[in-house]
Parts: sequence; C-alpha cells; structure tokens
Amino acid sequence: MDELIATGAAEIAAHAERELEALVAISSPSGDLEGAEEAIALCAALLPPEARTERVACSTPGSAPDFIGRITGTGSRRLLLLGHLDTVISHAAHAAMRHDGERLYGPGSVDMKGGVVLSLGVARALATRPDTFAELAVLLVTDEEWRTHEFEHVERFAGYDGCLCFEGGERTPAGDEGVVVRRKAAGTLRIAAAGRASHSGSAPDKGANALLALARVAPLLVAHHDPSGPLHRSVVPTVMRAGEAFNVVPAAGELIFDIRADRLDAFETVLEAVPDAVDEVTLRARMERRWPGMDSGEATAVLLARASDALGRRIAGVPRGGASDASHFASAIPLTVDGLGPRGGGAHTPQEFVLRPSLRERAEVALALALGCLEASQMG
Repeated sequence: MDELIATGAAEIAAHAERELEALVAISSPSGDLEGAEEAIALCAALLPPEARTERVACSTPGSAPDFIGRITGTGSRRLLLLGHLDTVISHAAHAAMRHDGERLYGPGSVDMKGGVVLSLGVARALATRPDTFAELAVLLVTDEEWRTHEFEHVERFAGYDGCLCFEGGERTPAGDEGVVVRRKAAGTLRIAAAGRASHSGSAPDKGANALLALARVAPLLVAHHDPSGPLHRSVVPTVMRAGEAFNVVPAAGELIFDIRADRLDAFETVLEAVPDAVDEVTLRARMERRWPGMDSGEATAVLLARASDALGRRIAGVPRGGASDASHFASAIPLTVDGLGPRGGGAHTPQEFVLRPSLRERAEVALALALGCLEASQMG
C-alpha cells in the first residue's frame, strides 16, 4: 500500500469516530438554518489551517449558504471533494450517536455525515503533500435531501480533473471495495387536482372528487413502470393527499411520483400520460426535480485499476439506484466517483448506522482514488 494511503488513513481513522460523534450531535434537517450553520462551523474547524473558506448561495432559496474550502498546492491538477450536511431526520427524532459493538448509530451517520468526516480527513492528508495538486476543494451543500431547484455549482467546478463524492460505501458480493460509477436519472412528478366540493351525504354526486380522480390516474402512470426494460424506468407513486373533512367530497388533492430511468428524457412519456381532466376534475402535472443520470464507468476504468494497485485490494465500480449530487458533476468532470463514505445501513431511518472498521478502510479507498485523480498521466 502506498505510504500516504496507509499513514493518511490511519490518521483519519484516529479522529473520525470523535468527529462523527460531534457532527451527528448537531441536528441539521434540510432547511434548518441554525443546524446547518453549526455543522458548517464544525467542518470548517476540521479543515487544515491553510484552507480558504467561502459561503456561496445554496441551490434552494431560503436554505443556509453552501460551504467551500479551498487549499492551494504546487502541482498541476484540481480535485473536488463533495458532500452534504442536511439530513431527513427531524429535530424531534434526533438523537446523539450511540455505540453498539462495531456499529455507530446516529441520524445522518451514513447519509452522509460519516462521508463528510472522511472527506475532511482526506483534505487534511492531501494538504501534507501540496506538490500533488494545484487546488483541492471541499464543497458541502445544505439541501441535497430536498432540492427541487436547478443545481448551482457545476459551472463553478467545470474543468476540475476529478470529483469524489462521499455518499455511503459498500462491498460488492465478491467482497471488493465498491464505489459508485453509475446512477439513474431521478425525477419527481407532482400532479395537482382541482375538483368541486359538495356534501358527501346529501349531495355526493354534485361534487367532482379530486381524490377519486387521482386514484384513477395512478395506474395509468404505473403502466409505464418497467425497471427491467430498455430504459430501466421505475414509476412509483409515493405520496397522495386529498380532502379536509370526512363528510365532504374533496375538491383538491395532489399525487406525487418518484421516477428513475437511465435517461432524463424517459420521464417525458410519463408526464404526457397525465390527462388534462378526469370526471370534471382538472389535473395539472409538472416535473419538480430533474436530476441527471451518471455513467462514469468507462471514464474511470483506468483510475480504478491504478487505485486498486496502490491500495493493494480491488476497487470495483458498481451501479446504485439512489440520486446524488455526483450525478450533476459527472458530465463536466469525467473522473467522477461516488460512494466513498463509510459502510453502514438504515439510511433515512432512526436505526441509521456506520460500521466503525469501515472508517479506516474507506479512508484508504478515498485516498487511493484521490491520488489517482491527481496523477498528471491519468487522463492520458
């Protein structure tokens, strides 16, 4: 194993558990300004002292500004380390980190505060070798879990030589270190229904039932669900709301679908399948989120092979269904690799956890890939 990988990962692991405990202790659900500011202050303190920090507008209006830390070196290549600080866990459900054998339980621990801790550790390790990079940037956003607006940061980092994102890590079925090189495009389809209220007992047929109209639309769209087909498209209804009283025909409602596919244009067929009206209920459909897909498998093949050699164990590129900010950068930075965070499970649930041994193991993986991205010969 390369000396910097071995020593750097050991140093990262020596502090990672305490740093993760401190970061998990901060409740930072999406949209919470106080929690985001506290988390950013902690992360800024964990960067090397020579880092220059700045705050930039978040993609989601009203969210705390995003955070960028930059370190200047004397090398020739630029590397972006990417993560997010927001969680889906509310203040009411928040709890301090608890230890149970090899598991470190805590809200946001694997998605993705554990990854943020590793990204900051990688930044510190690389800062000891400024000859290996021209610029090292850490971007931490505050809205990844709930963003529906256009992502703001791609142009700012276009032309960088590599992007490493620290969503939760995994092992392959063969036991190799898995990193994510392929993700589906992700979309959120929202359908608003406008009907007509009436008394559900004395005049049930004088109303135009928004709930019933949405229920009839759902199977029309689910007919386009074909995850094994050529576009690998999934169409899943996830939220339905309608009605305000048990004895009133609901005049309004909404239905939300989560859609995934290999390509963004695969969403259009589903959108076009929504009728303008059903039984006097007007329907209005719009795509609220359009996150691009990611396929950097071919572009990163040589990188993964070289990093595997430096690490002394195989790093394998794998696909993953969930969305990530890495997908936004993949078109502008060909050497984009995701899933570099620690291994764990239970993301988005009260039982979310990180596996303690993986803090060091995944730090080794991340350092191997970071050094590979920074090799001047990498792009051939």
